[in-house]
Parts: sequence; C-alpha cells; structure tokens
Amino acid sequence: MKNSEIKALSESEIIERIASEQEKLTKLRFAHAISPIENPNRISETRKLIARLKTFLTAKQLAK
Repeated sequence: MKNSEIKALSESEIIERIASEQEKLTKLRFAHAISPIENPNRISETRKLIARLKTFLTAKQLAK
C-alpha cells in the first residue's frame, strides 16, 4: 500500500486496516514458526505497513 493510498483513507478506515494487518502479521508469524513460509520478507513488510498506518493515523488525529 502506497503512502498516497493511505492519505486517501479516513481515520476509521485506517483503524480497520491496522487491525486487519495486525491479524495478518500474527498469522504470518504463526505460520513461519510452524514451518518456514515461502517469503519471510512479508513479515517485515507487514510490520512496516502497520507502522506507516499508525504514523498517518497519528498525523490525522493531531491535525484536528
């Protein structure tokens, strides 16, 4: 997800997206612990996306 796509989202959409990405990250970590996943870089990409979403959420909340 690109920064321009994140900017277009509303606060509630960002919160929903954070929740879904955190769930996805949990599933990826669990799957990787059981047997190595095909692309382990997806774990770090998901973690970075969550951080980016939280950053934009904070910026939107401070802009109010």
